Order: sequence, then structure tokens, then C-alpha cells
Amino acid sequence: MVNTSMWIKALRVIPQITKTEWNTLDIISRWLIATRAAVFIMTATAAAIGGLLAYRNGNFSWGLFILCMLGIVMAHASNNLLNDLVDHKRGIDKDNYYRSLYGPQPLEHGLLSMKSFMTYFYITIGIALAIGIYLISVTGIGAFWLLGAGLFFLLFYTWPLKYYGLGEPSVIFVWGPLMIGGTYFVVSGGQWDNWVVLLSLVYALGPTTVLFGKHTDKLLEDKAKGVRTLPVVIGQKAARYSTIVFWVLQYVFIFALVLTGHVGPAMLIILFAIPKLVWASKIFLKPRPAAKPDGPSGEGWPLYLVSHAFIYNRVFGMLFLLGLIADVILYKLGFVWNIL
Repeated sequence: MVNTSMWIKALRVIPQITKTEWNTLDIISRWLIATRAAVFIMTATAAAIGGLLAYRNGNFSWGLFILCMLGIVMAHASNNLLNDLVDHKRGIDKDNYYRSLYGPQPLEHGLLSMKSFMTYFYITIGIALAIGIYLISVTGIGAFWLLGAGLFFLLFYTWPLKYYGLGEPSVIFVWGPLMIGGTYFVVSGGQWDNWVVLLSLVYALGPTTVLFGKHTDKLLEDKAKGVRTLPVVIGQKAARYSTIVFWVLQYVFIFALVLTGHVGPAMLIILFAIPKLVWASKIFLKPRPAAKPDGPSGEGWPLYLVSHAFIYNRVFGMLFLLGLIADVILYKLGFVWNIL
């Protein structure tokens, strides 16, 4: 039976469900939960940014945009499935490891057999690849290199990149130049502008801080399992402080782009995220609690730093997108700024 309320829930949060509840769900609900669809908002927003920039510069195709967004969301879903598969095979998720505590791990919790899980994976990545191949046929060789780069990070992010401190730098590249720049390139019919890369980095730093929060939350567990994420390499304090620095850099980059006239003052709407920045920074300035805190901050434990980073990133990301929409409208109306 179709359960649209579960679809909505799975797109908002990572639901905690039992095996009995899982057995009552429709195939879409199961796929959304298995792929951790709640985080797809960051990927969809990246595609939206790339599409808006293409429209701003006068080259936009709705068909290519929708396909591009669907393709990178399916690629993200494939990566999440592969992440669970690799960690399950390597024994990382055993014994109530962090991943098994904050949401259902389909293999570790016995929700899916290996055969069913691989069917999910093959269909998901197959859709992503089919879209990518079609976009190459329409756009040309440039899209081939973008697909190749995306496939590389999809297949090798979980291992070895994440295991050797390269996962976080990978996310900056993937959610920035690859997703936003790639969408811009495809939707605009093969155009490329260097300032688009800088703007893409502003957004990419957001998902990177969410990953920093997640890997800092499970730093001790990762260290014990031999998973050397960047927070494990640099330590909890440096990881928490680095997250705050990344948040501040987002504002610095936006100011630079406004001052040079690449985007208009409408982008300064991101300043309304500053109260949330202060709120999140206060959390990250303190060591992560050893036990579940009382009150709202403890909800979703052991998700803690990552929860706060996600909430802040959602606010900043929506304001960023709103500012870009306003900037595109004003630009199309003939308002062009060049302060310097």
C-alpha cells in the first residue's frame, strides 16, 4: 500500500523503523529510507543553483535541467547505498556502530537481503548512468569528463577516500564545481565561467560542514575501526573550529563576488542566517558531550554536531538560493552592479 506520509517523512528526516514496520512499507518508502533521502535536499539545491546561473547567463533548457537534477540525485542515492554496502562488507557497521544507531542500515539490520539490496543499487546507479550518457550525447565531450569525475567519486568516496582523510575535500569538489558547475555546463549547452566555480564553492562548503559534523560526532568510533576521516586525522577541536571557519568563508566569498559585480546585492540576504550561524558556532566551540544532552539539543542522539550543522546549512542554503533567485530576476530586468 502506498504510504505518501512516509515519503514525506523520509525526505525530511531519517526515520527510525523496525523490521515489522519495514515489511509494511511500499517500495518507494523503502528506497527513500535505504538511500537516506533526507539529505537529497543539499544535492537538489546544488542543481537548482547551477540551473539558475545558466538561466541568468541566457542559456537554459528545462529538459536538460530536470534530467541533470534527477541524475545527480540518483548518483547521490547510489553513493549512499554503496557506502552502506562497503562498510557492511568491511565489518565497520557491526556492534551498534554509529551508522547503525542514527538510522536503519538496510543490510546490517536485515531489512534487505544482499540480492534485494544489490537490485536497489543497480537500478539506482543504472538510472544515473543512463541520464549521464544521454547528457553526453546532447552536450558533448565536456559532459563525458564530468560523468567520469562523478563516477570516480561515487565509486571511491567510501573507500579509499573517506578512510584516508580525503572524503571531506572530495565533498567540496563534488558539491561545488562538479554538481553546480556541471549542471551549469550541461544546462547552458557547454558554457563554463570561472566565477561560477567560486560561487559553487560557497554552497559546497555547507555540505562539507555537515560531513565534518557527522565525522566529528563519530570520531572515536571511526578511530577505533581504523577509519581515518579528516576529523580523526586533525582531532576533534581542530575539526570543530574548521567547521566554523568554513561557515565564515561562505560570507567572505559572497562579499567578494558582490564587490566584483559577479552577483548583485540581493545575495546579501544570506546575512539573515547570521543569528543561526552564532547559534551553531556556540555549539561547535564546545567539546562534543560524552552523553546525550537533556532538552532539544539531545534529540536524535548520537547525531549532535551534524544535526546542528545540518539545521544551519539548511537555513543558509535556502537564503542563498532565495538571494540567487532575486539576483537573477533583477539581472534579467537590467540591474547590473560593479562596485569595484
